[in-house]
Amino acid sequence: MTDTGASTNPATPSGSEIAQSAEELDELRRQLAQTDPAVVVSNHCYGLFELAAVYLSEQPPRLIEAQVAIDALAGVVDALGERLGESAEPLAEGLAQLRLAWVQLRAVADA
Repeated sequence: MTDTGASTNPATPSGSEIAQSAEELDELRRQLAQTDPAVVVSNHCYGLFELAAVYLSEQPPRLIEAQVAIDALAGVVDALGERLGESAEPLAEGLAQLRLAWVQLRAVADA
């Protein structure tokens, strides 16, 4: 049986689709390997910042969930510090803002 590139089940990729996906994944890996790791890690930190901000902005604020994201961000920012390059200072400032917001929202929730 010859693979024509068409799949009998739309949810099942064909052989050519799998090969194309593998090639694309290999290209992404090559690009990632050439990227400064501080940039990649910083991008993930910004994602943690956004995640914490989303939880803090909920009504009512989801403090437990926000704390997980804040603690994860703190773990990376505190451990890597200046090794995060040009993102080190903005990430540290953002972390401080998140911590302050969390404390303020916690005080309101406890009142």
